[in-house]
Amino acid sequence: MKNEKGLKRQRRPVLRSKPLFHFSFFIFHFSFLGCSPSPPDYTPKPRGYNRIDLPPVAYQPLTERHPYFFEYSKAAVVRPDTFRGALPHWVFIRYPQFDADVQLTYHPVLGDRQRLARLIDDAYKLSSKHEIKAYGIDDSVVKLKNGKTAALMELSGEVPSQFQFFTTDSTRHFLRGALYFKTATANDSLAPVIDYVKRDMLHLLNTLEWRQ
Repeated sequence: MKNEKGLKRQRRPVLRSKPLFHFSFFIFHFSFLGCSPSPPDYTPKPRGYNRIDLPPVAYQPLTERHPYFFEYSKAAVVRPDTFRGALPHWVFIRYPQFDADVQLTYHPVLGDRQRLARLIDDAYKLSSKHEIKAYGIDDSVVKLKNGKTAALMELSGEVPSQFQFFTTDSTRHFLRGALYFKTATANDSLAPVIDYVKRDMLHLLNTLEWRQ
């Protein structure tokens, strides 16, 4: 399957494969796309739905001190992750108007290839937690406008998390993001909002910078 930009995407059944495949799949695409001179960019697929008034598309820089920097929506606020078990530099990008959050979890890779493999496998496992309600999961590995590589996971069906990603420089930094809605509204009705936040998440990735 290809998106409108010609980027090959893979619809996976909700049953996942072995951890080694996850690591090899991402590292292969990471290396391949890293050598690609002019990779296609990714945009969410347009779809028809009832009109919903959305905030203007505008962005602001992250001002908090973290090992990463990006731009995020002016319709959102950044809050620390206060859940039990949260680690340093875990944050929520909160959309008060939508009752939605993008949870960002950061891990140092520490130059450990096995640690990186576990982080990648965990990211795929977390997306698979929604397999009971998911119709399918579309996986893709894309080259971003800033030259970085990211794995994207789009989940279809009545799932609480409709879009997830992770990105890494493979030696020092690993960042995962997941969109969650707290409302019980059906995803078909939320479609305009989901697409709005997905575009914001892609802008986050395209403006991402690692910091020392």
